[in-house]
Amino acid sequence: MKPTTEKTNYQGLTQEQVNQKLFKEGYNELPSSKPKNVFQIALGVVKEPMFMLLVACGTLYLVLGDINEGLMLLGFVFVIMGIEFYQEKKTEKALDALKDLASPRALVIRSGETTRIAGRDVVTDDIIILQEGDRVPADAVVLSCTSFQADESLLTGESVPVRKREWMEGDVTCAPGGDEIPYVYSGSMIIQGNAIVRVLATGMHTEIGKIGKALESVKEEPTKLKMEMGTLVKRLAFIGIGMCVFVIVIYTLTRGDLLKGFLAGITLAMAMLPEEFPVVLTVFLALGAWRMSKKKVLTRKPAAMETLGSATVLCTDKTGTLTQNKMTVTQLYNGTEFLNVKPKSIFPESFHEIIEYGILSSQASPFDPMEKAILTIGDLFLQNTEHIHTDWVMEKEYPLSKELLAMSRLFTNTGTLEKVIAAKGAPEAIFDLCHLDNKKIAELEKAVQEMANAGLRVLGVAKGTFKPENLPNEQHDFDFEFIGLIGLSDPIRENVPAAIAECYKAGIRVIMITGDYPVTASSIGKDIGLKNPDKYITGPEVEKMTEEQLSERIKDVNIFARVVPEQKLKIVNALKRNNEIVAMTGDGVNDAPALKAANIGIAMGEKGTDVAREASSLVLMDDNFASIVGAVKMGRRIFDNLQKALGYIFAIHVPIAGLSLIPVLFSDLPLILWPVHIVFLELIIDPACSIIFEAEKEEKNVMTRPPKDINEPFFGINKILLSCMQGVGILVICLAVYFFGLQFGYTEKAVRTMTFVTLIVSNIGVILSNRSWTSNIFTIILSPNKAVKWVVGGAIFFLILILNIPFLIRLFQFDSVGILELTVCVLAGSSSIIWFEIYKKFKQTKKSILE
Repeated sequence: MKPTTEKTNYQGLTQEQVNQKLFKEGYNELPSSKPKNVFQIALGVVKEPMFMLLVACGTLYLVLGDINEGLMLLGFVFVIMGIEFYQEKKTEKALDALKDLASPRALVIRSGETTRIAGRDVVTDDIIILQEGDRVPADAVVLSCTSFQADESLLTGESVPVRKREWMEGDVTCAPGGDEIPYVYSGSMIIQGNAIVRVLATGMHTEIGKIGKALESVKEEPTKLKMEMGTLVKRLAFIGIGMCVFVIVIYTLTRGDLLKGFLAGITLAMAMLPEEFPVVLTVFLALGAWRMSKKKVLTRKPAAMETLGSATVLCTDKTGTLTQNKMTVTQLYNGTEFLNVKPKSIFPESFHEIIEYGILSSQASPFDPMEKAILTIGDLFLQNTEHIHTDWVMEKEYPLSKELLAMSRLFTNTGTLEKVIAAKGAPEAIFDLCHLDNKKIAELEKAVQEMANAGLRVLGVAKGTFKPENLPNEQHDFDFEFIGLIGLSDPIRENVPAAIAECYKAGIRVIMITGDYPVTASSIGKDIGLKNPDKYITGPEVEKMTEEQLSERIKDVNIFARVVPEQKLKIVNALKRNNEIVAMTGDGVNDAPALKAANIGIAMGEKGTDVAREASSLVLMDDNFASIVGAVKMGRRIFDNLQKALGYIFAIHVPIAGLSLIPVLFSDLPLILWPVHIVFLELIIDPACSIIFEAEKEEKNVMTRPPKDINEPFFGINKILLSCMQGVGILVICLAVYFFGLQFGYTEKAVRTMTFVTLIVSNIGVILSNRSWTSNIFTIILSPNKAVKWVVGGAIFFLILILNIPFLIRLFQFDSVGILELTVCVLAGSSSIIWFEIYKKFKQTKKSILE
């Protein structure tokens, strides 16, 4: 394929051409881990303890001659496989959606329009704009570039960036590595400069595709919660195994039947085994991440969802996050007078030069909203005038740096061959470049202050000429002349004041970090409702302070002005020194260290670089501050519901284990539960904890309570005890029905029937009661949750079948019981949640009194 050297007016491909290429070449992606097929899921089930226990029980029943029970238990294996398959596919679908969102993006030119697309949608011959911090989405040839360097260590192993140049006639394709190569390669990172490139190869045909490196965007890592749950499951499993052996020994010694002793022991093991924990955790985290993506927040690291509920400080950029990122040039100053710019107003000649050199110092196809605003004014007022220079050739660009907050672009005037340089940047940097005297600086600073007081972002503009052939290495070597100031406004997002107020209610402090002047920042701080808007710390002050001094000053300051990205790291560390849990936003390459250091790094999805995205835990897909607050709310909801699900698992396993164990200890008492009963209960428990609780809406107080202590265990001893107390309450009720039946002369099978019905009703009661730990049962029942209807309705329907179909009655070792007995069981089961409802009411009343 022969690249073109055309540098301007790129049209790119049409949508029709793109569709044809996608059909012919496929998506631009490398092979990643394939979804599990039916056999892999089946193999996963085979390895689970519950499967082994079911097979053991089924086999024992067959040995004992109970063919129906044995076959039914073995048949349940396929039912459990079906549930596993459903959960696996649901989780997989959520993760696939997240992977698509997490993949690198590309800024392409199609049909003459610049648009940002997913990296996987790039096709050959696409024209791509690459900028500092971007990850290259496909192998491509460089058509035009400025100070362009790439890190190709992913391909070559060499960490030193390599320089790139434009393609020239006669260049041949070559391997990655080495300087002055006119090609960029998929997976490499742009370290400096910008370029326009044309795609040569995608997917498996790229250099990285040939060496077979599959890049996984969403990586599973053991979070603190997973480790905590893993420890808990292991402890419960050991206790379960010990109790299983104990029951086998006791049953065999007291009743002299080893095979039935094994059945009783396995029943207890099944009752105590918390096999739901890992499933619930996986489902909640995967679906939680998917739900957050619907709220415009992409979760790159699962641990971030845990930390969100503990966040005490949100540090946010101003531009594009608190504001709309729709910059407009509102006011100009030419050194002597101001001009308020309006679309249909007169634009005097004395202000033309400011926009002329503002345009020259901006990118031709800008992505920066301020540069876009300057170009828009040029289109509006300077079209077809001598102030627009599309024919001038750009020779060199001097980018913005930490040392000098200004950028310059050097051009050759094609008519006179004179070299002209245009600069724009922070006013103080432009004053410095122009070597102005103190009197002139003081005069201009008054104008800057006046514009900043109006909430405007202020840029200075300068020009210069240059004759020698050898270009200087830095901007200070040019003779600049000050032209004027540009004031840009960026309206606040409408939902930001309400979002900040919600943060304060939730005990979360908000800090605004901006490159604006302090007065501009204070003005915006007041408008959005920040606390202490008149107090601020500037970037130069941050630079001079020690971390100890900053951590002291930062306690009541919520505005940082004139800050450069490198200073964000110092701010994060100062806050962490004060034991704050910090969420920090960022979008540039230089923000990456601060994003990594923060407890929760939040990258911007629209204007953020791939470097920032890769360093972050969360990606804000719409760059909107309100979405961060929504993510905190969603994070709290997810973990509230996960706690409810785990609480329910504990609560229901206590009576099941108790009813399996207690009759074994007394040789004259009939056993209540056998494996078939445990399996039936598991078919209610699994969907209840992974579907009902996951879909539950947030509590009313979710954003009016303080953040969770980061060091507090997720499911600590107090929560375990409370859940176990719920279980003990159910156990007592079920045992009361059991002994009541025995006392009144009911048969063993009738007693088992009544106890089991009571247990099922209690189970349904505890599901409903645990849906909310603040609302009463009547409010809960009236609250919509579609999953409840299916799970609870299914449980009641199958219980009715079991109580009425002779084959199932025999299978469950039940007996027919009358309406009176069933009524007693339903009332008894329903009463098991009364104490928990009283406890919730008492807790809410106590909280209201304290408030």
